[in-house]
Amino acid sequence: MSFNKKVISLGVAVVLAAAVVAAGIRGGKIGLKNAEEHADVQSTESIAQSAEGTANVLPVNVIDDKFRTTYEVFVYSFSDSDGDGVGDLQGLINKLDYISDGDPATDTDLGCNEIWLMPISPSPTYHKYDVTDYKDIDPEYGTMEDFDELIKACHDRGIRVIIDQVYNHSSVEHPWFKDAAEFLKDHPGITFENGNYSASFYIDCPKLSYYNFANEQLAGYEPLPGTEYFYEARFWSGMPDLNLDSDAVRREIADITGFWLEHGVDGFRLDAVTYYYTGNDSANIDFMAWLNDTVKSVNPDAYIVAEAWTNSATYHKYYASGIDSFFDFDYAGSEGVIAGVARGTAPASRYGEALEITQKALEANGPGTAIDAPFFVNHDMARSAGYFTGKGSEDKLKLSWGLNLLMPGNAFIYYGEELGMKGSGKDENKRAPMYWTEDSGAEGMCKGPKAMDYFKMKYPAADEQYDDPASIYNYVKAAIKARNTFPAIARGETTTLSEISDSDICAFLRTLEADAEGRWEDQNLLVVINSSDEERTVDLSMSAALKDAVGAASLPGIAYQLTTGEDWCSIENDMIVLPAYGIAIIEY
Repeated sequence: MSFNKKVISLGVAVVLAAAVVAAGIRGGKIGLKNAEEHADVQSTESIAQSAEGTANVLPVNVIDDKFRTTYEVFVYSFSDSDGDGVGDLQGLINKLDYISDGDPATDTDLGCNEIWLMPISPSPTYHKYDVTDYKDIDPEYGTMEDFDELIKACHDRGIRVIIDQVYNHSSVEHPWFKDAAEFLKDHPGITFENGNYSASFYIDCPKLSYYNFANEQLAGYEPLPGTEYFYEARFWSGMPDLNLDSDAVRREIADITGFWLEHGVDGFRLDAVTYYYTGNDSANIDFMAWLNDTVKSVNPDAYIVAEAWTNSATYHKYYASGIDSFFDFDYAGSEGVIAGVARGTAPASRYGEALEITQKALEANGPGTAIDAPFFVNHDMARSAGYFTGKGSEDKLKLSWGLNLLMPGNAFIYYGEELGMKGSGKDENKRAPMYWTEDSGAEGMCKGPKAMDYFKMKYPAADEQYDDPASIYNYVKAAIKARNTFPAIARGETTTLSEISDSDICAFLRTLEADAEGRWEDQNLLVVINSSDEERTVDLSMSAALKDAVGAASLPGIAYQLTTGEDWCSIENDMIVLPAYGIAIIEY
């Protein structure tokens, strides 16, 4: 393994003034370096100069499988098409080209290829996690015709759509619960034992079996107004828990999932799965196994991701259900692996070590059956812009998104995070209007939840960030492009290089065998990350694992890089130089 000449090779190439120009990512910028000014730049697989003086760039390879880059949308706050201040499905359709225009040749979209829609069904609340009709669209958002139009527009762009499904509970305003509550008001004296009651009452009111009632206030139960009864409602009195042991409820759920699959959805996000049977992991797994089989019997290619907000030792067990993915909370939030490494409160080496631990846990479920769902922030968490303060806060924020998007699996991005939107404290603040422009009265802008506090964003709006090569938006877009360029990033196996990893440096291999269907060839990547605020030089010859992987061959140059400052990654002989917060990807 050796580097005979200094090599600077970058992720994008353009032609400028008839000269080959190598463009790298500097602070999210598309930085330009004229080849005439850098005669030592060697052509590699990522930038190969042709006889005509043009540059051939590694093609984007967006693969149609379950390893994707997913954009989470809260429709209420995303884009308003009718001027009422509330986001809607037509507003989302109007902004699809922002998420992806479906054309790999363009560079004006983020490059995400899946959308997760937070709840869109009728509900009395702004967040819509308490549903009154599981087979319709909330009138604030539009109609089923609008939804069908959205699905077609997404599929035309190669975007898959998954929708939030809330099966732990309904709304107290759902006809199911209203029927049961009205019956109980008219029938005092029913005795419930472990949720059971006389069969005659079930015949008189079938909806009684849809919920869990009791004669005393058990843990997690609320009084049923106007009666002597209580009902299970673990989250809030307005969200009565469904009785998932009820055959009738399961028939309803099968009908609901079939309805949405018929309307073209590509899968589901399952809310609060650890609460299906509170404190009973085995029962939760059994129910999800039934649900997974139910969905896949209709569409074997459907993708299901579940929220099990607990420790990884628990949610990794949930993969036994057959559900494709569970959100990886170990890496997320202000105290997760990503924030710790980006902030410098955890060693950089921890990132690679954590990836290997996660990989081994997923492999225990059978090769290729479990797909990680890495994310940094979701709608229940304070936004990531608030995780970093003081000097270098923007650099650390960018690096954190580089770390999230370098993870294997189906990576998730919460809307507005690519802009560095703020939002903390109460939930409404975390679901602020998408920051399309600073003018809150501009066309398409939403007003946001009514109880949201007023606060000023820290970083510029989208319309200012688009053309700023140093913006957070352009950094995140470049990181997504790396995922779309190298199939191994999302699908490969991680091997940490412990000899050259330390408190500031994380180095690992990401390898992927050729696809049997020919969608990609063998791919071997070396990824080196500098999480410190100073330039670091790493002697790659110190890694025995890297030597074994490469053999006697020489490593080529840097295929792609993400940096947050004015300096570039470079290699000379066996030494790689990374600027502060720099990430280099070498394909060997």
